[in-house]
Amino acid sequence: LDALVLDNGASLAGANPAWRYVWPRDASFTVAALARTGHPTDAHEVLAYLQRMQDQRSTGGVFEARYLPSGTGAVPDDRGLQLDGNGWVLWAVAEWFDHAEPGAERDRDLEALRPLVERSVAAIRDHVDPVTGLPDVYPDYWEVHERVPTLGTVAALLLGVRAAEPVLEALGEPSAAPLAELLQRAVDEQFAPDFPRRLGGDEQDTAVAFLMPPFAPPDPVVEDAWTQAAAAMGRPAGGLAPGAGWKRDGVSWTPTTALFALAAASSGDVEQAEDRLDWLDDHRTVRGALPEKVLWDGSPSAVAPLAWTASLVLLTLDELDRQGSGSS
Repeated sequence: LDALVLDNGASLAGANPAWRYVWPRDASFTVAALARTGHPTDAHEVLAYLQRMQDQRSTGGVFEARYLPSGTGAVPDDRGLQLDGNGWVLWAVAEWFDHAEPGAERDRDLEALRPLVERSVAAIRDHVDPVTGLPDVYPDYWEVHERVPTLGTVAALLLGVRAAEPVLEALGEPSAAPLAELLQRAVDEQFAPDFPRRLGGDEQDTAVAFLMPPFAPPDPVVEDAWTQAAAAMGRPAGGLAPGAGWKRDGVSWTPTTALFALAAASSGDVEQAEDRLDWLDDHRTVRGALPEKVLWDGSPSAVAPLAWTASLVLLTLDELDRQGSGSS
């Protein structure tokens, strides 16, 4: 992560030219990992960068899919807006706020992020149906064209708005609890009990983990769906694909595998969390980096290191340390 966060706060997804951009989603996980491992100043710099990007190029506060690391607000292509980024950024602000040392300095740093928080909450509110709680249709972390709302967007907005409550209180802003309740209604009424990837669909994906701890309170119905999703997403090399409907190419994706490790650790399933961390450890590159993918034969593949996976591993180790497992 140190190698992938630039001096201006730009958090690169990877060093490879095709990944040398800042996705608000990925950068949010970097913020959380830095905050939880005793680097709140670095975490705040990443948040400040995201605030500048939102100010310089967004639509009604909705983040672009990704930004150039230059800090000018420029984007590399026409992927367009991805609303889930607003939820993840709010969660990241909450993670930084929770782990920074309380005091006057933290208060000043939080005040500096007020525009980021206010705009992100407003953007979510503006794009959520006031009756159903469903958001407008946007691509999520799969980054493909969608025709209906996805759990990957709804769950990210819900966890972000819910996590931001202490931040809003500290800023003297109105509570977002009604918005969180509205989004929760969408999850409960439109996606439960199987929590498929797409509204009205029947195949699950990684987003089920967004409804698990540490992002949400424990829920046995969600946990059942999460367990089912892991079974459907398993791949020959031992990791997980992004979804049950993902192409059957045998490739495991380390971000999904690490997300399920984090959910397991946060839910008290130490054995599963450690097993998934061991798998990630066993499938690093020869230089020790965590790759984006692992092929069917166990070979690391694609970009390495990948910031999202590195962040998730740190978050999982932190959760295990909190439970006294000694895994780190």
